[in-house]
Amino acid sequence: MAGGSGSGEQWSSRWAFLLAAVGFAVGMGNIWRFPYQLGENGGSAFLIIYLACAFAIGLPLLITEISMGRRGGASASQSVINVAQESGRSSRWGFIGNLGIFCAFIILSYYTVLSGWTLDYFVKAASGAFDEVDRAATESMFSGLLANPWLLMFWNTIVHLLIILVIRNGVQSGIERAVKILMPALFGAIIIMVLYGVVAGDMAQTLRFLLEPDFSKITPGIVMAAIGQAFFSIGIGMGSLIVFGAYMPKDFSIPRSSTAVIAMDTGVAVLAGFAIFPLVFKYGLDPEGGAGLIFETLPLAFGQMPGGQIFGSIFFVLLISAALSSCIGLAEGCVNWVDEHLNIPRKKGVLYIAGAAWILGIASILGFSTWSGVSPLDFIPSYEGLDIFDTFDTLAANNLLLIGGTLSAIFFGWRVPKALKLDEMGVEDSLFFAFWRFTIRFVIPPVLVLALVLGISEAGPEPDDEAPVPAQEAVEQAPSVDDEATALHYEIDILIEEVAG
Repeated sequence: MAGGSGSGEQWSSRWAFLLAAVGFAVGMGNIWRFPYQLGENGGSAFLIIYLACAFAIGLPLLITEISMGRRGGASASQSVINVAQESGRSSRWGFIGNLGIFCAFIILSYYTVLSGWTLDYFVKAASGAFDEVDRAATESMFSGLLANPWLLMFWNTIVHLLIILVIRNGVQSGIERAVKILMPALFGAIIIMVLYGVVAGDMAQTLRFLLEPDFSKITPGIVMAAIGQAFFSIGIGMGSLIVFGAYMPKDFSIPRSSTAVIAMDTGVAVLAGFAIFPLVFKYGLDPEGGAGLIFETLPLAFGQMPGGQIFGSIFFVLLISAALSSCIGLAEGCVNWVDEHLNIPRKKGVLYIAGAAWILGIASILGFSTWSGVSPLDFIPSYEGLDIFDTFDTLAANNLLLIGGTLSAIFFGWRVPKALKLDEMGVEDSLFFAFWRFTIRFVIPPVLVLALVLGISEAGPEPDDEAPVPAQEAVEQAPSVDDEATALHYEIDILIEEVAG
């Protein structure tokens, strides 16, 4: 069954696959979190480390997942089972795919909520709501959105309806058509914002902030942050890339396609920095504002700058494109699994998946207001004090993805015959293959296990803390707050930064 999915779906071209894979990889974290990390963690020194991590860890894992998908030619779990059986191994390895799809579903349930925020702010920007606003007004605007569960559910519904409209039409008529709109919109919006930054922003200060190397800031923690950014940004461990591989024709080069995906994903992140920070420095905003810059600080700039209504709208089109393309990739893997394992056709399956994710998303929405004091896994040390939204994110991003990535590396690196890997990857037994094979066997598993152990052993926040431990350092830099609503507001800022990656 190699070379196509069980349903006969295939990408129409290599470019269509690249757009879909890049769309899935590029998320809100690329637009804000990566440039922020780049500027705060040593500039080009961090960029060098990130690129090394992306190509030494992200690329081998991306090649692995796509290869398993194309060889297996089915859903995430069945593809792994097919490869295992062809390799004379147990079908229990299919757990890797099931785990990835479960993780993707959890992420989908709260990422659609985040995506709804971008739609709301696009409407605000286009309607001129940012004109002449002050900091208090932008803070109130964002806090008001989070405190309004009905409005959040409305936007979450719109996001799910868009997902349904895209995925119900299949790969070529649905996903390809969507990414051929969303990705050019994303690239176009970034280019426009970068050009505006060159003309009207402080590009000189931006260059110093983002690209001046400061190796004194590089610590083991920063290296781990670079590994995490590379791993999560590419979308490893969610099952969707295995499914995308199942749709890939045999004549597509997996190594070349994977390299292009990583290069484009990183390129978008770097360009986003040159789109955002010229405005930050031009208007005297705080470059250390973290994720709150998106929904609080940048609206101040859009309210002051000439043509701010237009450029604010363009910026949130950029965010919408990044968010929706990621949601589509997450949902496609789940729908493909339901189609194959439960025999539910695509058009019904997407309704079930979207409906279930919408219902689960209500818990995250209410966690911002009515259920803000609920900590569902409080009995686990690393989850102590985490609210519903934090719990979902920590479970998926800090635990399940790392487990899935580790198992994928072990399975494909150690349990699949060398000849099968060479055949599916379409490469010779060369230096490149030797590098890939060494990394997938001896480097990636211990690195991911170390990250997993550190994440699990890390204690949760103290009862008085306003934010989860992964972002504790950022919270300590924030002003002290007494008002409960403002405390929640700071917590959500940091949540965006943690989830977006």
